[in-house]
Amino acid sequence: MNRLLNKVALISGGAKGIGKYTAQLFAKEGASVIIGDKDLLTCKKIATDISSEGYQCSALYLDVTKESDWVNTISDVMSNFGKLDILVNNAGIYSTIPIEKTPLEDFNNVISVNLTGMFLGTKHAIPALRAAGGGSIVNMSSTAGLVGNIGSGAYGASKGGVRSFTKYTAIQHAIESIRANSIHPGPIDTDMLADKLANLESRAASESKVPMGRIGTVDEVAMAILFLASDESSYITGAELAIDGGLTAR
Repeated sequence: MNRLLNKVALISGGAKGIGKYTAQLFAKEGASVIIGDKDLLTCKKIATDISSEGYQCSALYLDVTKESDWVNTISDVMSNFGKLDILVNNAGIYSTIPIEKTPLEDFNNVISVNLTGMFLGTKHAIPALRAAGGGSIVNMSSTAGLVGNIGSGAYGASKGGVRSFTKYTAIQHAIESIRANSIHPGPIDTDMLADKLANLESRAASESKVPMGRIGTVDEVAMAILFLASDESSYITGAELAIDGGLTAR
């Protein structure tokens, strides 16, 4: 416990799944946590539940595709907490539409949320992290950002962009002790894959592709995010961490 004592952490997409569990974990580890999401009602409930256990958590409305929302969010964090130590760019949407059938509007929407949202968060968090003397940025990519697949194209492009952008961030701000690393989950039991995993045949097919033979859990991803957010990973930047049961090791 207290691996994030006295740290202030902002997590986008905190209303469910990995973002929600990461917020709970960070708070238990001593951080003051701010969760941002378009679903403010759910975010507020999560923040209330976490706070009722004696931890520090608050919620803000955040549409990651809107630069003004990021400006306001960082401003609120600085006004209320005085600093920012950790940014987790977790917000994202999923798509499995093959390239040839992908409407331009859908492609742009996936890129806007998954890639542009991460860029905007990073851009506006950097001055706050610099003022704190450094910090950690953890970006949510995917195994789809490492290898290709038969589905989607837009999703893979967005997550590949996150992987590359993370490395540029790491190089440009290493001298300021601002670290940036990307997380690459494989199939994880979240709301994003709920329909697919609810089908026993589809679940078995997904599990068969993973060397460990099972679907990952949100807590396994959140624990990796915690490590990269904490000072335990102080000499790690520009890295990509696959949490995929060996899926991309083949």
